[in-house]
Amino acid sequence: MATTNLQVRVDQSLKAEAEKLFSDIGIDMPTAIRMFLKQSLIHNGIPFPLARDPFFSSENQAHLEKVIDDLNQERNCTVQEMIEE
Repeated sequence: MATTNLQVRVDQSLKAEAEKLFSDIGIDMPTAIRMFLKQSLIHNGIPFPLARDPFFSSENQAHLEKVIDDLNQERNCTVQEMIEE
């Protein structure tokens, strides 16, 4: 079987956390990536559900900002000041 190299750039902390996780379960990073690729082929797609988190939608963020503004006006202080009390 011929092999090839695969290079992926990721954040250092993400790589370190993933390496620790994989080490704890007894595999290394290349094995984990091969497993992901093989499972993707078996599932004919990403091997886990992908969904947009509605919390981060622009509509929800606008709602949260309005609630924070309302709280700031009602209490005549900022939310951060309320937290620090």
